[in-house]
Amino acid sequence: MHTFIYARVSTAGQTTENQLLEITAAGYEADTTYEDVISGKVPAMERPEFAKMMDTIARTKKPKRLIVTKLDRLGRDAVDILGTVRALESTGCAVRVLQLGDLDLTSSAGKLVLSTLAAVAEMERDILIERTNAGLARARKEGKRLGRPKATDDEAATAIREKLGMGQSVSQVAREHGVSRQTVMRIRDGEASHV
Repeated sequence: MHTFIYARVSTAGQTTENQLLEITAAGYEADTTYEDVISGKVPAMERPEFAKMMDTIARTKKPKRLIVTKLDRLGRDAVDILGTVRALESTGCAVRVLQLGDLDLTSSAGKLVLSTLAAVAEMERDILIERTNAGLARARKEGKRLGRPKATDDEAATAIREKLGMGQSVSQVAREHGVSRQTVMRIRDGEASHV
């Protein structure tokens, strides 16, 4: 069986040595080792060495397994971890996490853990949506204007309409007022709809 080992640290001042020692102490000998020095906030597939490892795993035909010390080595959050494990499982790669008692996440027990993770991830998303909606409702109640700020005020919009009425081009008016052509066209079309 081909054994892949992945280790990650957040900064150049840190070392993956402890992770590699822990994996060796658990009885695993690496055939291939990948190490990233990158923040855990970066999704797994956007980590340079992790992405290289995934390509190699996908091309490896013989039985294979990936060993990591902790769950967070597989992604930045529950959703990312789930996606990573599913991608690995689709290549026929077992995924062992020492932090979880050397649990294979592609086994029946591992899938139960992943189901729990999925439920937690869904709950996190729901809570985030609830908080966002509550914040928007509070802002509306306080009379705050939501959305993008206007590109122009009423005075500038009137000047834009006048210049367009005198035959200036949309591009020329946009340059003069420091706004996009789309903004000028919205002002022009808004006037037309009111006529």
